[in-house]
Amino acid sequence: MDRHDVTLTVNGRTSTVSVEPRKLLVDVLREDLGLTGTHVGCEHGVCGTCTVLRDGESIRSCTTFAVQVDGAEIRTVEGLAKGAELHPLQDEFWDKQGLQCGYCTPGMLMRACEIIEGNPDVTHDQVREGIASNLCRCTGYQFITEAVCAAAARMKADSAETTGAQA
Repeated sequence: MDRHDVTLTVNGRTSTVSVEPRKLLVDVLREDLGLTGTHVGCEHGVCGTCTVLRDGESIRSCTTFAVQVDGAEIRTVEGLAKGAELHPLQDEFWDKQGLQCGYCTPGMLMRACEIIEGNPDVTHDQVREGIASNLCRCTGYQFITEAVCAAAARMKADSAETTGAQA
């Protein structure tokens, strides 16, 4: 089968991989780039476990062919933390018990990241609606919603401190 070179920037690092046209993005991330934080769940694009950001928008990496993201910027859960410093979403998920088994957590974090970046003043109802595309069997979503709202408030306050503006 023919192979295609695909160049993508994942978490700020540019890589070129040679793939068969049918190879999925989730498999490139996990197998070729060693980024196993993106989980494989239903393999049908339903559960959201494999959610990553493509050019800032969430996509299901289990239904996206790698050739479709040639030239794209991809963010995975590994790209949230800055070294040993957790991203505010990760911190708040921990503090607010927004995870239990943790299987859905990487996809949930990436979806939440997109929500907050699109609306720093997100409400509980908007979070609930936004994360409805990602399934969690353990938490009932209340703690996740609280964690996302707390992270949004924290990120807004941090941004205001950095710019010298008032939140």
